[in-house]
Amino acid sequence: MLDPRVTKLAELLVNHSTRLSSEDTVLIHAFDIPDEVTAAVVKAAQEAGAKVHIRLESETVRRQMLLGMTDENITSIAKSEAFEMDHMTAYIALRGFENSAGLSDVPQETMSSWLRLYGKPVGTDRRVKNTKWVVLRWPTPSMAQLAGKSTQEFEDFYFKVCTADYARMQTAVQPLHEMMSNVDQVHITGPGTDLKFSLKGIGARASFGLRNIPDGECFSAPVRESMNGTIQYNTASSYQGTEFKDIRFVVEDGKIIEATAAANNDELNAILDSDEGARYFGEFALGFNPHIQHPMLDTLFDEKIGGSFHLTPGQAYDPPGGNGNKSAIHWDIVCIQRPEYGGGEIWFDDRLIRKDGQFVVDELLGLNPENLA
Repeated sequence: MLDPRVTKLAELLVNHSTRLSSEDTVLIHAFDIPDEVTAAVVKAAQEAGAKVHIRLESETVRRQMLLGMTDENITSIAKSEAFEMDHMTAYIALRGFENSAGLSDVPQETMSSWLRLYGKPVGTDRRVKNTKWVVLRWPTPSMAQLAGKSTQEFEDFYFKVCTADYARMQTAVQPLHEMMSNVDQVHITGPGTDLKFSLKGIGARASFGLRNIPDGECFSAPVRESMNGTIQYNTASSYQGTEFKDIRFVVEDGKIIEATAAANNDELNAILDSDEGARYFGEFALGFNPHIQHPMLDTLFDEKIGGSFHLTPGQAYDPPGGNGNKSAIHWDIVCIQRPEYGGGEIWFDDRLIRKDGQFVVDELLGLNPENLA
């Protein structure tokens, strides 16, 4: 018998996140997902009247493809999948994995080519810009291990997080959206961090279950060359199959001029040297999902941690909330500012709006965990 929580999640993806109807043609793109889960999403989409297309993939197969990949092959794949996406109005990605480092032995040069020749024309230029899209990470024992939970405990946590009260979140985030849309100067302080930049004229977007599940953030982007200072991230981050810890950036006139980590410095800088835009920031966001409190080396969860922010080297989203930065990478790296992670402050135009992970101005109190859970 199908777990009713799976049905609820499938209906959330279809009826809230992508709001499918008979006018839509949707690609459901599943990576290592149980058939019954994919089928539940297909059923929900069909019941909404959408025309459904399916693409099933495996990380094991994807790894082998990448190990023998050439630029000519990538271009060929991108051409066919771009054609497919041109005929879609919606895109639902269901992503599972058994090993978070499953692509770690793919050469960095190949990954950079894949992002540039496939990721941008298919992902950024078509899926993100031209469809109603949502991305979901499916729970696995590997994810439970990363979260430091038993498989059953993590499963319960997962469904609670993913089916949060997004209607309440939508209402509560509106004052923050308005504030981020109109602020000029941002100042972030914390252990190893003292960073200033401008959001003037960029705008903002509130996220409450329409693009990512789980969700809970409000994002903008720094004016491209306005950032100066130092940022010390305090969560580990996995990118292109490699884990990085204690990432530290020194930023001058918007550009990362010095990048270090506890290990894998060469790999870190190789990613940032992917193209000109990779050393500039394309996103600044505040996370506030009340059910996510600790990192688990999964970006879709970690970037929504209550009391966190993330600053993202690479590609910016389209306006509002985008600064025009172009890159093949988009790397959400998270810093948590709750007291047990060292604390910190965020100031908007010389007004303290969040201290030690808690919003401290009246209009934003609704986003604190005790009011949003």
